[in-house]
Amino acid sequence: MTATPGEPDSPSVPRAHRARRRIPRTPGPLRDTLALMGLPLLAVLALPAAFAGGGTRRWFGGRAENQRAEAQAAKDAAAAAFYELDTAQRDLRISIETITAVDDSPAARRAVADFDALGNRIDEASHRYINAVDAHDLDRDDLEASTASHARSELTAAKEELDRVKQELDRFTDGLGPLLGKAETQLARLAPAIERARQALLAASNALDSVRASGLKADDLAARLAALSPELKKLNQGAGQHGVPQTLERAERVTREAEAVRVEAERLPDRAAEIDHRLVSLRTRAQALTTRSEQVEPTLSELRRRFTAACWQDLQHVPDAANENVRQAEAKLAEAHTARGAQRWADATALLSTVRALLNSTDEAVSAAGDRLHRLNAVQKDPQQEIDRTRFAIRDAQRLAMAGRNTPDPRHARPLDDAVARLDRAVATLEGRHPDYWHFLTETEAVRRAVAHVVSGIREERGAGH
Repeated sequence: MTATPGEPDSPSVPRAHRARRRIPRTPGPLRDTLALMGLPLLAVLALPAAFAGGGTRRWFGGRAENQRAEAQAAKDAAAAAFYELDTAQRDLRISIETITAVDDSPAARRAVADFDALGNRIDEASHRYINAVDAHDLDRDDLEASTASHARSELTAAKEELDRVKQELDRFTDGLGPLLGKAETQLARLAPAIERARQALLAASNALDSVRASGLKADDLAARLAALSPELKKLNQGAGQHGVPQTLERAERVTREAEAVRVEAERLPDRAAEIDHRLVSLRTRAQALTTRSEQVEPTLSELRRRFTAACWQDLQHVPDAANENVRQAEAKLAEAHTARGAQRWADATALLSTVRALLNSTDEAVSAAGDRLHRLNAVQKDPQQEIDRTRFAIRDAQRLAMAGRNTPDPRHARPLDDAVARLDRAVATLEGRHPDYWHFLTETEAVRRAVAHVVSGIREERGAGH
């Protein structure tokens, strides 16, 4: 408050002085006694004036003091809003840093740009608050009521601006939920993923040591494990240097490859035993096929003697092809045995697969000659069985095509009619002195395949509700 000059009725003038002038002088001891009694009253009345700095600021009442209190309350409220906004901004910055450490997607980049723009709004509101605080000293002794009122207005406006920006910040924070959740999930996965990679590498190394101790070599597995060392170094350098997504991907890849090395190392003794077993088994099979292939020539001789050339001509190459396949298989078996001795497990396995394919092909060719003779014998003895089998398939298809209909669907009737005609032509080839039984058999098989195709189409259409 503004200091005012002393007046007779002003509280800043000690009332004891006025009372003292009204006391008449009393001679003798009575005057001294009254003087001593008045001293405490003078001291009490003088204390407010002394603490008020000579009467320059009133302690009780007055419009200026009320305005000062309201301005101070506005200042405190603005300070609380400023602190709340600052705290929220710090928390949001941590969230943004979490997102940018993990995510480089367009959505993450937009979030960073929006955060920067929001930061500018926060700076503007903060500067307005700071300027309002610096512009008004509410502790001044001579603070006027108008000045205090102006200060209160500016501080209140600053607080309202801080509150509005805080609301914008809260809405922005809520919108970051999906991005932040994804980032936090990846960060939570980071340390466990790195630890899993380290443990997988250790387990693979231990498995290799165990295999070597048993006398087996695993040079290829050791080379694969050594190739992971640079990746382990990068994992140890951390995500701060290489990025969180890249580190996660690297850790998962190292874990996967180290696990593969460990599994193969642990299986190596069984794999060696399996290769040994396959070497023996395939060698025995090759010997058996050599014996069986020797029976192909007598079978062909019988086919040539009893049936037309069309029934056996495609089998002429079987004896030579069988002998060549067996020879190649035995050569590959020798190579596989050498690879097994050198513990080149992958080479041995590949060679054994080649041997198996050669022997399978030989087995099929050798079996084809005997199967041909058996089928030709059967149809020569009783062709009617093959005819009846085929006619039954046609009639069954015709019944299915007519089920629930008065007339057949042309899409089904036409191929079935063609099948009947084709069967009739095949039966006609059996007439004559030297029928082509093989042609007859291939024709009846073709008819049955065509009929089966029609049946399948009908069932698919009806199953689909057409």
